[in-house]
Amino acid sequence: MSSTGSAEVVFDALGEPMRRRIVEALRERPLPVGELADRLPVGRPGVSKHLRVLQSAGLVEHHSVGTRNLYALAPGGLDLAQRWLVDMWDTALGDFAAETERVIAERESDHQEET
Repeated sequence: MSSTGSAEVVFDALGEPMRRRIVEALRERPLPVGELADRLPVGRPGVSKHLRVLQSAGLVEHHSVGTRNLYALAPGGLDLAQRWLVDMWDTALGDFAAETERVIAERESDHQEET
């Protein structure tokens, strides 16, 4: 869960292309900062800054394994964003269904008046 409990924090964090690339890289497996930096056109300090933003948004977790610091996707990190998208989609579909029913009823009414 994000630190503020809102999908906005998640979307803001994912709004930066480099952060999306980091999330994509972490889908494969947990990775240390150095390996992420090797995969991206950003140095270790830049990757670390992006990881802090992703971590504060609840998208990434940090684990120490021996002397290595590994970053992994946080379980449920995208739940807030997913719920927001589902709510938006459900609202849009509901509005579409209501408008469709209104138009059909209007056409049926017009058709009955013509006959």
